[in-house]
Amino acid sequence: MREMDVVGVRVEMPSNQPIVLLREVTGERYLPIWIGAVEATAIAFAQQGVVTARPMTHDLLRDLLAALDRPLQSVTITDLRDGVFYAELGFDGGVAVSARPSDAIALAMRTGAVIRSSESVLAEAGIAIPDEQEDEVEKFREFLDNVTPEDFEHGS
Repeated sequence: MREMDVVGVRVEMPSNQPIVLLREVTGERYLPIWIGAVEATAIAFAQQGVVTARPMTHDLLRDLLAALDRPLQSVTITDLRDGVFYAELGFDGGVAVSARPSDAIALAMRTGAVIRSSESVLAEAGIAIPDEQEDEVEKFREFLDNVTPEDFEHGS
């Protein structure tokens, strides 16, 4: 298992499909995962510290886990089958719950849980970006600093 950081979300052109981009903490591989617009908004909200008037689904799950005193320990991107990513929410006692990676990442960002990827997923879908290509990644980060949740709404 490799620990990952969330670089951010963006809309991939020309398909207008949102992606979340993860990066190895101690490596040079990036993992792009195509996600839905609602999940992209949820991740962008968490990344930007946006607090809504009423809890969104991922906020509700965070609050429920806190109320039950059952902290989320980890999120693991476990598999990639037929172009579909799979993830698990990890709790103490070895309890694992299947989840979509986008929901798992949105929840991890709200709870501070560690995000990991299996080595097999990184080997299959990871993209190595050597240090000399960091300028492109920096441009992506600048984009992320300026993106708003409204950018993920359809028709925009």
